[in-house]
Formats: sequence, C-alpha cells, structure tokens
Amino acid sequence: MAAAAEVIARYPLGRQRSALLPLLHLVQAEEGCVTAEGIDFCAKQLGITAAEVQAVASFYTMYKRRPVGDWLVSVCTNLSCSLVGGQDVYDRLSKKLGVGHDQTTADGTITLEHAECLAACDYAPVMTVNYEFYDGVDTEAAEGIVEALTRGERPVPTRGGPLCTFKEVSYQLAGFEDPRPDGVAGTGFLEPSVVGLTVAEQTGWQGEIAGTVPVDGADTTTPAAPADMTTPAAPADITTKGA
Repeated sequence: MAAAAEVIARYPLGRQRSALLPLLHLVQAEEGCVTAEGIDFCAKQLGITAAEVQAVASFYTMYKRRPVGDWLVSVCTNLSCSLVGGQDVYDRLSKKLGVGHDQTTADGTITLEHAECLAACDYAPVMTVNYEFYDGVDTEAAEGIVEALTRGERPVPTRGGPLCTFKEVSYQLAGFEDPRPDGVAGTGFLEPSVVGLTVAEQTGWQGEIAGTVPVDGADTTTPAAPADMTTPAAPADITTKGA
C-alpha cells in the first residue's frame, strides 16, 4: 500500500490513472505475476474499473498472467535473430528445460518464452534474462547461461546492470531504485551499435539537413532529384570489426 501510494504520488492530480503501468509492475514484484487480486488492487487504488486494468494487463506482453520463475529467459526468434540461429537457441533451451513458450520448469525457477523482437538486431542472436542482454549467443552459450542459473549463479550480462530476479526487476520497473551499489553498472553499448557511424566517419560521408544552406552557398530548401538513382557502389574498403 505504501509503495503504491508513492507511485501514484508521482503523477499530477487528475492524472493518477497514468500510474497503472508501474502499479502492475509493483503487483508482479509482490505476486510474481498479475493476479486477479492484483488487478482489483490497482483498480481500487486508481478509482477505475477492473475491466480497464485487465485491458491494459492483457495488452502488454511484459505483464504475465501466470506465475513466472525467478528467471524469465526470453529468446528472440524474429527475422534477424532467426537468420543467424535464434530459433536453434530457443529449440535447444526448450528441449533442455522441458518446457515450451510461456511455460515454467517443474521446480518453478525458469520461465521460457519466444520474444518477437528484443530490439538488438545488431547483436543477433540475442536472449535476455529478466530483460538483461546476452548478445551473440549460440546454442552452447545459451545452454551454459541456463545451466548457471539452475546452479544458483547469476551470469554477468553482456550489457546493462547485474542480474536480478524477476520480482526484483519488476520492483525496479515500478520505479524504485536497485538497492545494490553495483546495480547501475554495466556497458551501455558495444561496437556493433555504432558500426554505421564508424563506417561513415571512415569514408568521409556527410549528411545534409533539408531546408539548410550548405557551406558552399547552394540552396537545398527544395533539393533536386539526383541524376543517377542507381545504388551507389560500396566504398573500396570498409573493414570494420563486428559488422
């Protein structure tokens, strides 16, 4: 109740229903998923109907309607990851854990899911554990991560902060700080994220902003169509690691 009041107080008077998303994360931090009781709780705190809460909770995949284990393992099987083995990673983990999509192991520790996209195509194939990234995994690496979790270990993510349980990360998503001193440590991005920028710098490419006048004084307010619309040839040498 106190945590919910703190969440709601962050929003302007008359706009408190905007607190619904973090409140649902708070419910997951307490219950391990969005329960019927949690839906009623959110509705009462915000003065809205349970049906309105249900509509939101059932729309977003980040809100789970069945109990989730300590470790939510999400494997991207969208196009970019599947082309380089993402589906193979998922299949290996499904066989090893004996569960399918949105199912939890018998001991209640690991929940596996297909992820439609983890927004990390430059690191494909990728998987996350409680939304922390493990980039460029193959079947052996993914299996090793899961084995470490079953041993009670917390393997270090490729990027982001140190690993925490599903309930702990749900509490953070509700807007509360990670109490661990190293909770915000980690790498924000790696070389693949800036490959395009690196290539552009190496080849001297420069962009123009519509409606501005370049240094040479030419008017680009209404740029003329280029005479040759064929695809330009690639630069002679674009040797870039991680591309």
